[in-house]
Amino acid sequence: MWFILLFIVALAALAYGLEWVIDQPGSLTLDWGAYHIDTSIPVAVGAVLLLAAGLILGWTILSAVFRLPFRLREGSIGRRREKGFRALSRGIIAVGVGDAASARKAAAEAERQLPDEPLAQYLKAQAAQLEGDRRKAEAAFHEMTLAPETKLLGLRGLHIEARRRDDVEAAHHFAKAAHEIAPLPWAGAAVLEHHAAQGDWDKARAALEDNLKSKAIDVVAAQRLRAVIETAMAMQKQDEHPHEALHLARLALKRRPNFVPAAGVAAKVLVGHGDRKQATKLIETVWPKSPHPDLGAAYIAAVPAESNAQILSFVEKLAQLAPAAPESRHLMAQAALSARNFTKAREALAPLIAEGQHPTAHTCLLMAEIEDAEHGPSGPVREWLARGSRAPRDPVWIADGVVSRSWAPISPKSGRLDAFEWAPPPDGGHGVTTDGRPNIPAAFIGTGRAAQAEIAAVSAPPAEASS
Repeated sequence: MWFILLFIVALAALAYGLEWVIDQPGSLTLDWGAYHIDTSIPVAVGAVLLLAAGLILGWTILSAVFRLPFRLREGSIGRRREKGFRALSRGIIAVGVGDAASARKAAAEAERQLPDEPLAQYLKAQAAQLEGDRRKAEAAFHEMTLAPETKLLGLRGLHIEARRRDDVEAAHHFAKAAHEIAPLPWAGAAVLEHHAAQGDWDKARAALEDNLKSKAIDVVAAQRLRAVIETAMAMQKQDEHPHEALHLARLALKRRPNFVPAAGVAAKVLVGHGDRKQATKLIETVWPKSPHPDLGAAYIAAVPAESNAQILSFVEKLAQLAPAAPESRHLMAQAALSARNFTKAREALAPLIAEGQHPTAHTCLLMAEIEDAEHGPSGPVREWLARGSRAPRDPVWIADGVVSRSWAPISPKSGRLDAFEWAPPPDGGHGVTTDGRPNIPAAFIGTGRAAQAEIAAVSAPPAEASS
């Protein structure tokens, strides 16, 4: 609407202007050499306008002629880019669905049409990885490191390939190079895990602080990892530098309260120095929130007792701090069994084997041990052993599906820091440890040899189970 109105106004203004020019009196005379031109003002204005239009038309034609090769080349480039990006789309989809042949073909076309496009190199690497051609994938990632905009992507690809071929030093080199360029979480974590896997806890600690400073990790996660590293350092120093180990273990407990591995190291160092009272006090502080068989074993080693009956009295005190915890009842039953107080041993396990309950393998084995110690090999012993072989597994230290008798700061399978957790083993694990032995708790205080032999036989993993 407004456009039509403006057009009418412009047309009226032009008509008025032409009429004004035509109505102007006078003439124009031009003498140029042998030429004499005498004309009216309207004709002169028309001639000037025609001359201007001719000049503009001529300039336009000349420009179009000179720009034609450039436009043809630009059109060709545009068509190539369009073909290249279509090939990229096809290749990315092929990689996503696992079609290696189509991905390889699309990558080759994309590289031909878009030789300088970073995505083409990335698709080439992805296609090579999909086909299992590690050498070609590494070559593509290496090419990506030569361009500033794709250097980090190339370094990450090289890092992944190095880890796949178990080249620890090369993986660390690429991760460190990427970390120096930008504080990326994956690179910082890789550098940290490398130092941890090498047992160089001082460098691991420094790497963790660098990650926190660059905000590659949040404060809460950093506190957890600090506690793990400090506990690992305490374990490393507990024999030669016990005072420093105790300081590190206590520092880990401040960062991560009730952290069982740190409490266990601290208690062991205190017992080694003869400070049994501080050791038992430390375990009693941690036990209500984190009852654990490792702490139970450390507590029994720390109590100033000369007989099994005295040990039982101390264990009863500890168990009262977390009376409903299965770990408390197991520890009390073990201590009572060692003191040959079979009544207390049965009372301790009674809530765990009551009707409607599902006793774990450790509970069943303890009941078998009690029956064996009190009555000798008998039907109830075999019954409890049979129940134990079918019972749910007790929690163990486990990381990435690998079960261990003791806690470790890193996973033996993936090298991941703080990977171990206290949880039931995976189905079919049967409590098997990293060395292939049955997972009979270290704090087990049994006395019946026949039951011990049967327990070991029942707890042993089947032939096809692996560690």
